[in-house]
Amino acid sequence: MQIKLFNKTRWRLAAWYALVMALILGLCGLVVYQVMIRAYLVSIDLELESVTGTLHSVIEPNLKQPGQIEPVIELVLPNLCITNSGCSNQQIPSHSQQAHNRHGIFSPVYKDKQYYIRFVNTSFKVIAVAGLKSNQLPSTIRTNVWQTLRDAQGNRYSQKSLELHTQDNRTWGYIQVGRSLKELDNRLLALKLTLAFGLPTSIFLVGASSWWLAGLAMRPIDRSYKQMQQFTSDASHELRTPLAAINATVETILDLEYLSEQEARDTLISIRRQNLRLSSLVQDLLLLSRFDQKTQVTDRQQICLNDLINDVMEEFSALASNADLQLSSSLEYSQPLYVLADEDQILRLISNLIANAIKYTQNGGYVNVTLKRSNGDAVIEVKDTGIGIPLAEHVRIFDRFYRVDSNRSRSSGGSGLGLAIAKAIVEAHKGSIEVQSQLGKGSNFIVRLPPVSTDEPLG
Repeated sequence: MQIKLFNKTRWRLAAWYALVMALILGLCGLVVYQVMIRAYLVSIDLELESVTGTLHSVIEPNLKQPGQIEPVIELVLPNLCITNSGCSNQQIPSHSQQAHNRHGIFSPVYKDKQYYIRFVNTSFKVIAVAGLKSNQLPSTIRTNVWQTLRDAQGNRYSQKSLELHTQDNRTWGYIQVGRSLKELDNRLLALKLTLAFGLPTSIFLVGASSWWLAGLAMRPIDRSYKQMQQFTSDASHELRTPLAAINATVETILDLEYLSEQEARDTLISIRRQNLRLSSLVQDLLLLSRFDQKTQVTDRQQICLNDLINDVMEEFSALASNADLQLSSSLEYSQPLYVLADEDQILRLISNLIANAIKYTQNGGYVNVTLKRSNGDAVIEVKDTGIGIPLAEHVRIFDRFYRVDSNRSRSSGGSGLGLAIAKAIVEAHKGSIEVQSQLGKGSNFIVRLPPVSTDEPLG
């Protein structure tokens, strides 16, 4: 069920991500396409308007009779073809005309056959054309200022028309200048093909990457879900043990026909012991929950770590003696070392570390507690000669319900929450905790707490 649920969620994340990216890429492609079209058309229109306006300005002042081709037109456009004469009247241009045609402002008109120039009389008949042959263009003549035409081969042209007048202000006809849009169409076709093949490829790559990214995004959730499952399983196991013991004791008593006073007392003591174990476990879980939710109240005040460690050493001396261990302390910082902290929580922190060290140290070993100052921090070290911790598991020892030796810790009544609580306390006080350990050579837990700061608020 878990794998199915997470795969379904992963597919949804990947699909939504791919869909959003597809929309973004599609819109970007459309915008780029429209911008390129607009840029090319504006450039072509400006160029066409410049050529048309220049020809109009040069030719119009020399026109005398409506519809009559004046010499100035043939001079300006040496390659002009007169429609009625079948171009027979077109003369070979002189040397000066050739030079003008090659180097004048109208030389680009015939370059690569991109331009054509048509002269139309007042009856809307073409009387002369330069550039393209007249039969390549539509026979229907319109004098709209701006037009887009297609020739017999389907090539598009942008055309501008201007009215011409004679010297006595009569209407001579029209001059029409057109420019081929083949280059624009080829570029747009290439762009369409690029978008047609590029967008699906990009969407496919986005989909594949989104699947991978969704997997990365789901990993912390999956890990948290597994940790929650493991936590629930471990907590259930720890709670089940005292509950099972209590239930077994009660069942045994109920099966007895007669119960002496001493047996009743022993039964109640056993139930109380299991109840205390159960209560302690529930309190530890609640404490960790409050630390997680940042709701644990801390009564911070200046406390002397020297006195606190001495008190803890006295408390655990009997336990160490019973375990045939040597418990010692070394206060390398001779002056009283103060920190701003919750005394009960720091007391529990040190107690958990010492109790954990005693639990995992064999008979004849030692546990040493050191207090010193390093880089302005108060440093507490709890070193033992116990079983040690494998290097690969150093990152796990602060997890809840984790045990280095589960069989031994269960037999000694440990729940695997001591180090988790210690880490939560240290982090709540803006400190740090780390472990240095080798398997079979013991462990050294190092706690660093920030120094006292008069600017830090109490409570």
